[in-house]
Amino acid sequence: MAELLDHLLATPILAIALTLAANVAGIRLLRALGAPAWCPPILVASLLLAGVLALLSIDYADYRRGAAWLMLLLGPATVALGLPLHQQMPQIRLLWRPLLACLPLAALLAAAYAVGIAWLFGAPPETLASLAPKSVTAPIAIGITEQLGGSVSLMMGGLLITGVVAIGAVGLGARLLGIRDERIIGFALGLNGHALGTVRAFEIGPVAGAFASLGMSLCGIVSALLLPLAWRLVGP
Repeated sequence: MAELLDHLLATPILAIALTLAANVAGIRLLRALGAPAWCPPILVASLLLAGVLALLSIDYADYRRGAAWLMLLLGPATVALGLPLHQQMPQIRLLWRPLLACLPLAALLAAAYAVGIAWLFGAPPETLASLAPKSVTAPIAIGITEQLGGSVSLMMGGLLITGVVAIGAVGLGARLLGIRDERIIGFALGLNGHALGTVRAFEIGPVAGAFASLGMSLCGIVSALLLPLAWRLVGP
């Protein structure tokens, strides 16, 4: 069995097959449960995949090396979000001033509160560096984490938790504050919940999806420019 796994792990086939199978299983399981909005399929898929890797004693580094082919698709998928942005450009032009005004503070808070909490609990510098880009979409967050000297594996875990929590928090906050404007809800989902929040926004509607794409993209740009600089100035 071990020899077979070693042989399969020498190629990307096993890692890609396990990833796709976990994703399909996660989607079907959530559909059977009524597709709750607070629980995205990727969360279930990640838990299933982690269980399979543990059961088969597959090292995460071996799996990640095989799944690198799928990671290459993250960049084009992010760029493709420019299409809904183009379609909603008239709406975006109407709100560009308040959006740009809140963006730097929101991006700063998204990084600062996680790093601050971890620092208070005595987390080592590698952990702090891994948590700093947790609200940024994965293709950009990976590059930021490597620049800061963090762990990509830990960052990806934080990324997943952040997306799931952001979906529930934004939905709850919108209900409590009586916010029904899809533009505001979408921007908040993309800004705080990166790709997972953007997927949830598109489920709400095309306007929310476009503004989530905008929030995710702008947060990624601001974080990529400012986080490495801030880390050199005040980092541990």
